[in-house]
Amino acid sequence: MGFFGKLKEKLGTSGSDMFEEAEQSYVELGTEAQTDTKSKLMVRPFVIEEFEQIKPILDALRDGRTIALVNIKPLKDKDLIELKRAINKLKKTCDAIDGDIAGFGENWIAAVPSFGYIYRGPKPAKEEGKKAEGMEVAEYEE
Repeated sequence: MGFFGKLKEKLGTSGSDMFEEAEQSYVELGTEAQTDTKSKLMVRPFVIEEFEQIKPILDALRDGRTIALVNIKPLKDKDLIELKRAINKLKKTCDAIDGDIAGFGENWIAAVPSFGYIYRGPKPAKEEGKKAEGMEVAEYEE
């Protein structure tokens, strides 16, 4: 006698009744896709070729759900004064929204809204000659 047969004897019900009760206790879940496709966070790349192209970046940061990765190389090659203006504008906006901004390498800037911060590696040792391990991150200050 199998497991279900022994269970049937103890419960005093027929096996088919027990399976019918078990089948009726299942809950069918819908397979409909979620209608809310708006994500909570977006990482978005930008390229600045002219100072005027800074506005979409600022708008995205002010929205509060976008991490901006900005390629500054085209503007850097074209006009260093405009690049400095653009970086200052990004810095002021990040300060206003309580965000964070840092440079990665020579040609990239990362800017995040208030919910995030940019990891800058361990604090450098007291000796000035030592560099922190990992990627070098520049601090943009006025």
